[in-house]
Amino acid sequence: MSSSPTRLQRAFARHGIALEQHGAVYQVRRGHSEARILLPHDLPLEAKAVSQLLDFAGVGWPDRPQPVRCACATPDFHPGSLAPVGSIVATDADVVIPAAIGTDIYCGMRLITTGLRQDALAAHEPRWIRHLTRRLLVGETDVPVPSQAFRALFAQGPRACLDELAAEGVWAAADRARLLREVAGCVGLDGLVADPAYAPEHLVGTRERVRAADLGTVGSGNHFVEFQIVEAIHDRNIAHAAGLRLGEVAVMIHSGSRGVGFHVGQRWMDQARSAWQQGHKHPPSGLYALRGAAAQQCLAAMGTAARYAWLNRVVIAEWVREALESCVGADASRLVVDVPHNFVAAEQGLHLHRKGTTPAHAGDWALLPGSMGDASYLVAGLGNPDWLWSCSHGAGRALRRQVVRRQVRQDGASSPTWRCITLREERRLQEDPSAYKPIGPVLHSQEQAGLLRAAVQLRPWLTFKA
Repeated sequence: MSSSPTRLQRAFARHGIALEQHGAVYQVRRGHSEARILLPHDLPLEAKAVSQLLDFAGVGWPDRPQPVRCACATPDFHPGSLAPVGSIVATDADVVIPAAIGTDIYCGMRLITTGLRQDALAAHEPRWIRHLTRRLLVGETDVPVPSQAFRALFAQGPRACLDELAAEGVWAAADRARLLREVAGCVGLDGLVADPAYAPEHLVGTRERVRAADLGTVGSGNHFVEFQIVEAIHDRNIAHAAGLRLGEVAVMIHSGSRGVGFHVGQRWMDQARSAWQQGHKHPPSGLYALRGAAAQQCLAAMGTAARYAWLNRVVIAEWVREALESCVGADASRLVVDVPHNFVAAEQGLHLHRKGTTPAHAGDWALLPGSMGDASYLVAGLGNPDWLWSCSHGAGRALRRQVVRRQVRQDGASSPTWRCITLREERRLQEDPSAYKPIGPVLHSQEQAGLLRAAVQLRPWLTFKA
């Protein structure tokens, strides 16, 4: 580096942030807070996101100012509401920062194969599009769940929940043996701690059947259900194990814990704020931490929302399977992987707060979606401790929704190579591919830094947005 400050260093210095650049890695520091950011040269470093990351790294209390052990960010890094998306912060094992995760707890991706080539599905396209539009967008759902099944889910886990489901509604045609096998393909699911005491009362009360209005729903924002074509195979062994073959169709599902996540997240963010020591100035960042017993209770509450997120993605996958069977006459689908990217995990003797980042331990599979107009990837984690055993959860936003909406309206619609099925034109504008970073640099920078290895490349065909 030059001995004189660069333009970027001078710009960040005006925000009180010291910055050093070493290749694709930025070291940032403000006061006692410091962090590391992996970002390709051709992607901009946003001052707001950096400031939020340093706020995240500086969380503490007046009598214990430094429970954070490490803070870093992946190339999908961009500003969030309080904590930046694409960040990982490791705290002491008795600390949880609820607002770092927010209310979309255990949001994640699920990828299933269809066992069908594109031409086989295209021949029946109008039928299955109508079918899934009713289920995913109109909300014509039928998901009866006994209260006992919800109690089993939160007290014992996914397998106990599946054992309690009656053969009605969406579960009537479900392959129970397949669903039980697929639990093992959900990254981190078996390690969750949960408790029915933290669930909304209407789910675990005395009613014989519960029809939760949000169960089996995609949600708004960047959530989606996308039909994708296997476009390239970079690791034959992983592709074979995943059941992904060139030219075949897979379906990627991106959704989270819906109302249960809001119930849990809001409650514990409020509790962390109310626990702040009286007589001391509140942190301007709005990030508060819990410690000791309160932190462990918060972790169990988050685990409760996380198990609901798993069930939500299971139901969405069953809607897809229902459409394949009723409209195409085939249902040879199987789970590739289900992986979360917005949660707190007890790992390595720490609490790892992953805000829009994905576990990438050695051998783990992860999913990196691009946009409705860019490729997505199945990747293998390499377990890099310098980046807290994590990788990005996708390309990351490049433009705020208000900006991209205005820009697309001004520029006018071109002939898109992508297709979006939605009942809300606003969603198509907000989620235009121009709103996202290109997936190529985001992926390749992580390969070069030793976070992951690309295995299978998937091209978007058709995306459902609620």
